[in-house]
Amino acid sequence: MMKQLMAQLGCPLLILGAVSLTGLPTHPEFKDNVLFVETHDFVCKPEDSPNPSHSHHEFGNAETYFLVGDALGKGMVTLLEANKSSPAGIGGDTRAQRQQEAEFGLVTEHSDGLHGYIGFSHEKLPPQSTFSAGMGFYAAVWPLVDQPLAHFQIGLPSAWITPDNSDNLDQPLAPEGTLARQWRERGPTWSSVFQTVEGGLGYWAGNHFRYGPPKFSMNATPQCYDYEIGSPGWSFFYSDEALPDNRLGIAQLSNRLLIPPDGLTFHGIPNGEFLGYTWMVLPFTDATKGEPPTGDQSWTCFLSSANFNGPIAYYIPETWSKIGKLFNYPFLYGRGLDARPGIMGGGAMEINTVPRFDAKDAQGTLYSKIPKLRFPIDASGKAFLVQDVTYYSKRALYDAFKVWRDGGPSCSGRFDEKGAWKPKLNTRTTRYDQAGKTMTGVERVFDTRVFPGGVWGLQWFTNDISPQGLFPQYFKRVGEESVAVAAAQVPAETKLLTQEFKQAQPGKPYTSPARGAWSQPGPKLGPFTTKLADGSVVTYSWYRFVDQPSFQQYAWNEEKKAKLQALVEKLHANWPADQHYMAPPTLGTLVTIDPHLLVMPPQGLEVGYVPIVIHQAR
Repeated sequence: MMKQLMAQLGCPLLILGAVSLTGLPTHPEFKDNVLFVETHDFVCKPEDSPNPSHSHHEFGNAETYFLVGDALGKGMVTLLEANKSSPAGIGGDTRAQRQQEAEFGLVTEHSDGLHGYIGFSHEKLPPQSTFSAGMGFYAAVWPLVDQPLAHFQIGLPSAWITPDNSDNLDQPLAPEGTLARQWRERGPTWSSVFQTVEGGLGYWAGNHFRYGPPKFSMNATPQCYDYEIGSPGWSFFYSDEALPDNRLGIAQLSNRLLIPPDGLTFHGIPNGEFLGYTWMVLPFTDATKGEPPTGDQSWTCFLSSANFNGPIAYYIPETWSKIGKLFNYPFLYGRGLDARPGIMGGGAMEINTVPRFDAKDAQGTLYSKIPKLRFPIDASGKAFLVQDVTYYSKRALYDAFKVWRDGGPSCSGRFDEKGAWKPKLNTRTTRYDQAGKTMTGVERVFDTRVFPGGVWGLQWFTNDISPQGLFPQYFKRVGEESVAVAAAQVPAETKLLTQEFKQAQPGKPYTSPARGAWSQPGPKLGPFTTKLADGSVVTYSWYRFVDQPSFQQYAWNEEKKAKLQALVEKLHANWPADQHYMAPPTLGTLVTIDPHLLVMPPQGLEVGYVPIVIHQAR
């Protein structure tokens, strides 16, 4: 077939792409003019692509096509170099030798440089536990990379919350027609991908405006990963256009802090200072028995920093309950995060997308390079990454808040320690892989640790591979493993030592429509602008709380809206941004949020109005 194809095209040289080279037949007669290029590493993940269900078209991801084409082109250069005219009488052996010479030092770029979960878990919750109404901790903030990188996604330590459906053993929670239902390995219940609260600190491939340090972003998947909600107007970086009105799900609560779609920025260059954040259930509205029935749990995000404290936003309960009605699937009624206790099992750094360079030395040995990843260590090589992991029952805040809402004694918003439980943490050595190959040697450089006081982090060891505080950057292929090596052990002819990874370029502006929920009933005052630490300019307007876009999809009566509006006005008047709501951290100092995210309500709009971001661009 290859002979026929080459003859038909009139091509003496042929490049063929293959998902995997394993099992391909060998044909000695083609060793000098046919080259197979493995393309498996270039296929972007479905969740990072425009058409996650179209695997036959590489999920419609242009990056995949570009990387495959680039590799095929470089392969052709290799063949051309190997087939240059040679002195008479030397023949094929010289061409083969030149091909080998052309291969070493040929650097190729890939997207699957590092994968793994650096995490912690903890002891089981007490029997018959009620500590399922909230969860929080303090996480270190630091620049993991020296410069903003393209095609890079690593989440710093964060949590994962799902509704407790442990009473369901066999009924699918993901309806037919949802994205997650295609993930058969998650069956038979699909409970882990039904609904989630995620987000936290990190670098995400979809960030439009990178600037060095990480960002903080909310995120949730209310409908089996059909879409995600990362801010009061937009998805989790997947689109520059605002979500459709009927998919908006976050209510802006703070009147002192902007929540831009590209995430919260920080002041200066943090180096291990801590950001506290807690997800806490609060009853802003009563449960309803309509169609669909909806619980009263509003998962509310609280932050604790050096210059801002308090709740910033919450997920509207209907965000979780409407899936049952939408898919005509009553089994889901009462099973979402609006009604069920939350399951929160530890936390982790998710290493998702890391670029790498590959190259061979003169002997044909493959080496790889990943970006320099740094961690904030002390003089003894310790990196303190997470502390004060705490679970909460409704006694911590929900009960007092509900009494206050209904006319009872004032509620300060501070978490009651009588409703808090701090578990004993545990951890284990992380397993890493690179393009499906096990990575070894990292454990000689550092390992996970639980330090005294319930602090989780990393401990660096004396080693000859990587300096203190740095993840190993170079790896050598040995059999079926990628083995960590020192930079000094990488042969110069690979050219890896001088390779620089691509920097991220600014993305498109985030835009919102001047119609629908954004304009009816619309803002009270604005627009205003501010320039953030990432160089982007955020435009925002002031909306009356119940008039903000996220609520307009619901046909609430005036009584319900008035009651909610009055509650938020009371909250704005009594919960200042300079008091502690979470207990202070056990050790270290708090990080400073970008001061340009902080706002003061205009005169006459001091309570009951919130700033809604309507545009972000650079």
